[in-house]
Order: sequence, then C-alpha cells, then structure tokens
Amino acid sequence: MANPGYGKRSVPRQEAYRTPDFTHLPPREAAIAAYVDRLPDGTDISVKTLAKHLPYGQCALRTALNRLQAAGHLRRGREHVHTTGTGARWITRTWFSRTARDDAWWAAYTRGDVPEAAPRGDRPTRSRAFILLAALGRTAPALSLSSADCVALEPQVTQWFERGAAEPDVLRALTCGLPATVHSPAALVRSRLASKLPPEQPEQKARPVLRVLECAVCRAPGRAEALPGGVCGPCRGEPEPAREAALGPARVRAHAAAVRTAIPAHTPRTGAGR
Repeated sequence: MANPGYGKRSVPRQEAYRTPDFTHLPPREAAIAAYVDRLPDGTDISVKTLAKHLPYGQCALRTALNRLQAAGHLRRGREHVHTTGTGARWITRTWFSRTARDDAWWAAYTRGDVPEAAPRGDRPTRSRAFILLAALGRTAPALSLSSADCVALEPQVTQWFERGAAEPDVLRALTCGLPATVHSPAALVRSRLASKLPPEQPEQKARPVLRVLECAVCRAPGRAEALPGGVCGPCRGEPEPAREAALGPARVRAHAAAVRTAIPAHTPRTGAGR
C-alpha cells in the first residue's frame, strides 16, 4: 500500500467486472490493466513498485501505463484535499478506470462532475463495497467470501464508506490481528464491520473539487482540455503558440511620452500654489 492519501484511486460509476474488459488493448497492456484493476484503492502503482510484482521492467511498465492513459483507462495529476491537522494540500493522484473514458469525461471529472456511463450488456454493475469484499481473499486468504456473502455484507461496507472511511481503512479493520484459524469468514467480517464501525461524520459544507491533470510525458500540469489522451501539445509535436515579444526600452519611453502628451495641460500638479 502507498502512504495514506496516495496510490491508486478508482473513479466512480464503472462497468461490472467481466473477462473481456481489456481485450481492446495489446496483450502486455491488457495484463497490466487487469492486474491494476484488481488492486484495492490506495495501492502503490508506481512504476518501481509494479516492477517488483510483474514480469516487466520499469521502462516497459512506463510505456504501458502511458498507453493505458492514451486509451482512457488512467490519468495522473494532483488534487487539492483537506486533511485533519495539516489543513489543505495538493496530493499526487493516479486515477484508474476499468471502463475506458474519453477526454470529455476526464475533463468533467476534474471539475467534480461524474458523467453517467452507458451500461454495457445486462449484467448489473457491482458497487464499490462489493468489489472490496470480493477481493478480500487476495489480501487475506482466510477471509475469502462467496458471492452470496459479498451481497449480504455489502450494506455494512457501504455504511463505512458513508462515514468517510476509505478502502485501506476497511481492509485494516478486517485483516489486522486475525486468529490462527477462521472457521466462518463471513461471520468474522460481519462482526468486525459492526464492532469497528467508525462514528458518523458531522455534516460539512461541500468544498469545490480542485483537480489538475499532468502530461504523461513531461508531467507538466494543465487543463484536461489541453491534454487530449493525457499528453500536452508540445509532447504531441504541436508548435507552441507564438508569444508577443516584450517591449524594449525605446518603446517603453515612447509610450510614456505619448501618455504625458495626452494629459491636459491645465491638470494641476501636485503641490501647485504652495
């Protein structure tokens, strides 16, 4: 897991898991996307860390992540967040979407909007809570749950999210200090979700969402509309817009003289008549 506040961040309203999610990608990129998709939010998905767990070098992973960004599955940037004790600060983010999004969707997301995704097929979309429970066995094999267990426990996990908990908070509560033998994973998870439920958060006035995306190549920040495919104009080979040359000393003096000439002659000077 990454440091608190960092790591993978899943965007909302994604389509349900299914086998051919990434068949539109090359094999290497599809394998990496499927691996990242299964990881819980808060996981460190930096190139250096991924290279320790996947059979690819850092250079290949960097290229693959850039291709996932171009395909609409990933964006990098920064988000202005308010934290307890330290106040507001900018946090580096890596947003991931199982569902490929176009540039217009990402632009809306940076403004705090979450456009509806068009449903694909008739399979119901799984919630954030269900996804966490279904993947729980990968973090703690003793807590592997059935599909029916996930459906039954889903409302309890949703309640945690409604009280401000993030995925790493729920995972820690469920997996830390497990007994040597777990006879009933569902019963243990149900008990911990109930006994460790965080208190309700006081209502706070919603703050505007501030997000800035970064170019996948040069990491320069910019508006989403200026980063199609997650890449800025100069890195795509587009010429930079011409800038107006600064005024030279002679032109500055000429402009000053013109301003003095335009001042009416009868305008009283400061201190006149003393």
